[in-house]
Amino acid sequence: MQTLVLETPGVFAWKEAAEPEAGPGEVLVRVRRCGVCGTDIHAFAGRQPFFTYPRRLGHELAVEVLDAPAEAAVKPGDVCAVEPYYFCGSCAACRAGKTNCCQRLELIGVHIDGGHAPLIAVPVDKLHPHTTLSLEELALVEPLVIGAHAVERAAPAPGEPVAVVGMGPIGLGVALFAKAAGADLAVVDINEDRLDFAAQLLGTAHAVVAGDDLAERLRAVFGGDLPRAVFDVTGSPRAMRASFDLPESGGRLIFVGLIQGEYAFPESEFHRRELTIISSRNGHPDNFRHVIRCLEDGSVDARPLITHRFAFDEMPARFPTLHQTPGLIKAMITIAE
Repeated sequence: MQTLVLETPGVFAWKEAAEPEAGPGEVLVRVRRCGVCGTDIHAFAGRQPFFTYPRRLGHELAVEVLDAPAEAAVKPGDVCAVEPYYFCGSCAACRAGKTNCCQRLELIGVHIDGGHAPLIAVPVDKLHPHTTLSLEELALVEPLVIGAHAVERAAPAPGEPVAVVGMGPIGLGVALFAKAAGADLAVVDINEDRLDFAAQLLGTAHAVVAGDDLAERLRAVFGGDLPRAVFDVTGSPRAMRASFDLPESGGRLIFVGLIQGEYAFPESEFHRRELTIISSRNGHPDNFRHVIRCLEDGSVDARPLITHRFAFDEMPARFPTLHQTPGLIKAMITIAE
């Protein structure tokens, strides 16, 4: 079978590979859809931490079960979202239920080969089947899990003023689940086109352009107060430093985006305002089930996030300039109809 491998930064190559065989606890699946993630773009550019080459990308997956043991929880023909996080189950974090913080966590398409192939073998417990969601919706489940987990970590109360800074795909996912939780939501970005997209998607008039006076703009939105919870989803050192000034006293600052390097803040101000700083990483199995329920009942509609589509055989030509595509939010690859 023909697979697509990222050989080195900036270099894709088609590689012939033997069809996989399902091992113990695994099932053979056909990859149908694969979303393009910022992780893929960073890996292509040579800027993705904890990444080794060569590597087959692809972890935002919708798959079809081809073969499964009779006793498995899935059957041939089932279409599923894939939980791409492989955790050990035995370390202290896993024993505490924090599988997303597993000391030996591996991610499909980053640490082990991913879904840029017609067929892959997947542990059956990593499959989340559904009968009514579309293939594209199932491929969106994993990136939405990141937003759902961040909102779970922050636990905003209904009506609580919340700001989400950074309206990329993950920031939009955070905002979708903050809205579903009933938060009084403001969205923030430096890019006005992305802000317009977010305001339309979320149905909020609280769309605020980032800048030096961002705190005062947020006060104007929230009746003189700052937000009680601020999600920074920028991955920008400058923006993350600026976000420290945005939560109200007693509030929470949640870092969903990350940077390489240190994050510094004035400790006396941290104490004076009694802030809580929270990190949020990936998600856990319950988040996958929660996201699927929200897509199913319509409390979250993420379909507008997909702004561009192309076929698998177009990848080498399309990918190098994909991040420069006007209006891009999320690209979706059709690997098999």
